[in-house]
Amino acid sequence: MAALTASRDTKRRNGDLLSLPAATATAVFAGGIACINAGGFATKGAVSTTLKAVGIYEEDGNNLGANGAVNFKARRDGWFKFDNSAAADLIALADVGSTCFIVDDQTVAKTNGGATRSAAGIVRDVDADGVWIEFA
Repeated sequence: MAALTASRDTKRRNGDLLSLPAATATAVFAGGIACINAGGFATKGAVSTTLKAVGIYEEDGNNLGANGAVNFKARRDGWFKFDNSAAADLIALADVGSTCFIVDDQTVAKTNGGATRSAAGIVRDVDADGVWIEFA
């Protein structure tokens, strides 16, 4: 395409709220880590190297049908608090600004678990109750 020579009506979406086509046989819970699998369908956070974390689920959902039969609502804007992993994978205040990794749909860890976990997001704060992360 050539460069503009006149005004353009550029379409816009609100990137805060997402409507994600769900993977088959997938149930999710409000507040859980929302992910996209390798096929492009929404699933919950789990140990896997092929997930892309995109936010948190806004409500419970269950897809009993084929891929994309229903959509799950997710939110991506802001910082969200999740459970901290334990032992060597415990995220500390010194890790603020670092990438953290998905353990399950409510837990994040400091490491990729020996190349078995997908990135969750960026650590923004750590307190006694958990880890605040921002989704990329």
